[in-house]
Amino acid sequence: MIHRSKSPLRLGLAGGGTDVAPYSDLYGGAILNATISMYAYATIEPRNDGKIILASLDKDIELEMDSTEVLAIDGNLDLLKGIYNRVVKDFEKRPLSFRLSTYVDAPPGSGLGTSSTLVVTILGAFAEWLKLPLGEYDLAHLAHEIERIDLGMAGGKQDQYAATFGGVNFMEFYKDDKVIVNPLRIRSKYLNELSHNMILYFTGTSRLSSKIIEAQRRNVVTENMKSIEAMHQLKKQAVMMKEAILKGELEKIGNILDFGWKHKKQMAADISNPMIDDIYNAASKAGASGGKISGAGGGGFMIFYCPNTTRSHVVKTLESFGGQIKRYEFTTGGLTTWTI
Repeated sequence: MIHRSKSPLRLGLAGGGTDVAPYSDLYGGAILNATISMYAYATIEPRNDGKIILASLDKDIELEMDSTEVLAIDGNLDLLKGIYNRVVKDFEKRPLSFRLSTYVDAPPGSGLGTSSTLVVTILGAFAEWLKLPLGEYDLAHLAHEIERIDLGMAGGKQDQYAATFGGVNFMEFYKDDKVIVNPLRIRSKYLNELSHNMILYFTGTSRLSSKIIEAQRRNVVTENMKSIEAMHQLKKQAVMMKEAILKGELEKIGNILDFGWKHKKQMAADISNPMIDDIYNAASKAGASGGKISGAGGGGFMIFYCPNTTRSHVVKTLESFGGQIKRYEFTTGGLTTWTI
């Protein structure tokens, strides 16, 4: 038997950063995101030789080790090891022998939620193999705990829930790890127009999001009111974006993105930089009505909304910066698992 899974990556359209504690604990967070046709994949092949093989195919890394209940977190494929350790601790209570292979359609640090999506995907493969009793909220919450608590990785909560549920979601975040996922029923013509007009552009650089997120957290703890007020405005942006998409008022999307981008840059240092500012300004001059960096900031993917017939002109302008336009479609499904 071979057990497989896949989960979609996501575009954060509004409210980004308000899902990060302690802001979400103190004030409540709100985010609107949508999953796209780029995925994380996992395959588990059970073995009976007392070995564990972990293979990250996109990174070209493979590790082989003896099967034990706890794998050492030592900087080598720790994400995969951390998931295994938690599955054994919480469910199996015994060592397992298997080969786990993973692949992600976007590089780490791209701003599309790759790490969290991969955790959800691997958990899904284990759940498929071992018949683990995990509902959608359970699995997303467990993925969040593995990253943030077990492995100490800085970040928010939206990515795990986006990958698990899929589709376009308005998410609310509160203290005590309370998360409410509100799926939005968007008319297909609105989604088609949104994906047609919204360019996904890879800058060719990646960044370590944890440093930016830690700065954001520190600004809340130290009561930096400029940063906190920016987060309040981003929470409002999520509501504005939800209403515009539901009503089909797509002509407002660019301005709403631009509104959020201006406030996003006030949350923490290094969210933007001269290269990102140059790209954003050039896209705006070429006809984009708004845009943003995807994820924490500092690099990775950017998105731009190009109304009417401005898309081709903006694409040519962005290509002159040496990056890459990535084709995508919005997806309706989240985590999918199967056995062959």
